[in-house]
Parts: sequence; structure tokens; C-alpha cells
Amino acid sequence: MFNVGNISLEKPLLLAPMEDVTDIGYRKLCKELGADIVYTEFVNSDGLIRANKKTEKKLFITEEERPVGIQIYGGNLQPMIEAAAIAEEKNPDIIDINAGCWVKKIATRGAGAGLMKDPVYLQSMAAEIVKRVKIPVTVKTRIGWDDENINILEIARRMEDAGVKALTVHCRTRSQGHGGSPDWSWIPRIKEIVKIPIILNGGVMTAEDVVSAYSQTDADGIMIARGAIEHPWIFREAKELMAHGKIETEITYGERIFTALRHLKYEIEIKDNLRHAILPFRKYYSGYLKGLPNASRVRQVLVTLEEYGAIEETLLKFLEELKNRPAPENRTDTI
Repeated sequence: MFNVGNISLEKPLLLAPMEDVTDIGYRKLCKELGADIVYTEFVNSDGLIRANKKTEKKLFITEEERPVGIQIYGGNLQPMIEAAAIAEEKNPDIIDINAGCWVKKIATRGAGAGLMKDPVYLQSMAAEIVKRVKIPVTVKTRIGWDDENINILEIARRMEDAGVKALTVHCRTRSQGHGGSPDWSWIPRIKEIVKIPIILNGGVMTAEDVVSAYSQTDADGIMIARGAIEHPWIFREAKELMAHGKIETEITYGERIFTALRHLKYEIEIKDNLRHAILPFRKYYSGYLKGLPNASRVRQVLVTLEEYGAIEETLLKFLEELKNRPAPENRTDTI
């Protein structure tokens, strides 16, 4: 059971904080498709205390997203404490400490997964942030720095002692990055020694993975990252599979196209100019069109377009072409 502050959920599905992905538009879309809790992109504590405008924009949240968490990262204690206080002013439901980012330029500077190399310091940081803010503080981490330095059990105990209300564990080491297989067996071992909710992250790419993760580990929540980027319907499908033993709602060609357009409209609404919405959105086309006939040809056109009208026209024309084709064998794609 996920009990954090005023949030009480049975087998929740959480959208992971992802840089350049989990902005308001994407969080809103995933909420509509079944995500129970969503998180901002991770926010640089140093940039926040310097009042960097780009960093501050990442703090903006909306009521329709709730419950929503703001994740902060950094390796220095005082900036992290101050950043947590600034984040709290935006009234999120959760403040999350990033102790799991594996990217070299972050981890090797003592932030993200770099914090795992000094569990005492991480505990001190978490405890000070817990003291500074009134809302629940959670932590997201990995199982260790590398195979020779797996210290998640010590860290879990220290986080609970620091007053952290939940711990998300990406079940890979920092050195693995996104490669190799995650080791979910750590989740039940962690749950044996702490009472706070433990959320599983890593390797959850399909609705079937969600069901397997819950059945194998008895986790208190499942956090989904890359599995949601190409297939945001994973939240809806996982809930249907858990509730009814099968995925009941098929994804039609039309739903793929209209979801892509809806998502793009959300991005346009929140960005300061059209190009800032449309150009970054190009990374989503492959996911929305995955497996569709002639998708590659259409993507090649879409990535050249910089006006919403032209993108909409191209996608709707593609949809008309698809209607004249037989449905693919993939169970989640019918007309």
C-alpha cells in the first residue's frame, strides 16, 4: 500500500521524472491515460537558488495533475535544502530527492547516484530537507554504484531513519545505466527491513511487466519511465490487466493519431513559442506511429514540419490511408 502524506493508493502506477520528457503536457496526457502519480523533470538545485528562469519553469504544476511530485537534484547540502524550500512554495504533493541519476556529468560530481557513494551524507541531506519542509519527502535511488558496491539495504535503513516517507528503487546499479537486466529481487529484501513504502522502477516496459513486478516483489508502487515514452497507454493497459486479467481497450489507428495531436496541443499551450513545442515533440513520433504501415515515411515528413496545421494535416491524411488497410495482427492496434 502506498501511504504518503494525504495520498493513499493501492498498487499505484507512477510516471517517473525524466529530463526533457515529463513536462506539464506529457504529465497531463499520462494522467488521462491512468497514471496515479506524476513527477516533474528533475530540477537542478543550483539553478533554482540562482533563480535561473529555465530551471524555475520546471517547477510549474497544475491542479489537474495531482498528486504530483517535484524532484530536485544536486550534490551540495545547502543548495538542496534551499531548493526544497523553493519547490515547496509551488505546493506539490511530494518533494523527491534524486539519488539515482546515472549520467556521468551528474553522478561523478556527487549528485544523483553519486550520493549513494556516501550513505551517511545522503542521510544527512535527506534529514535536513525533511526538517526544512512540511510536505512529504521521498527519495529515488539505485541498488548501488556498481556490482561491487551494492548498498541499497543500508541506504533504505538510513532513508527511513532520516524521515523519508517512501523510497523508489531503480533495480540496476549506476554503472549499468539503462543496460542489462534489473534485479527486482532487491525489492522484497528491502521491504523486510523497512516499513516505508518501496516503489519498484526499472525494466517495466509493458502492462505485463507491471503485473509481473507486483506479483514477484509485492512492491508498494510501480514507477514507469521508458515504457511510457513510446507507449503512454501502458498505464491504462496495466490497470485493465490487473483488474480484469486482460487488456480490454484496444488502441485503434485513430486513437494513436488523435492522442499524438492532443499531446502536441498540450505542449503548444505551455511553451513560450511554437518552435519550442514542435521541435522537441519530434522524439515522440516514433512511439505514436510504432508498428503502423509506412510509419517511417510519415515520420520523415513530420520531422520537417514546424506548423501545427501541417502536422495535423499530415497525420489525418495518414489516418485516412490506414483506414483502407487491414488491421495489423498486433492486438493493440485495430482500426
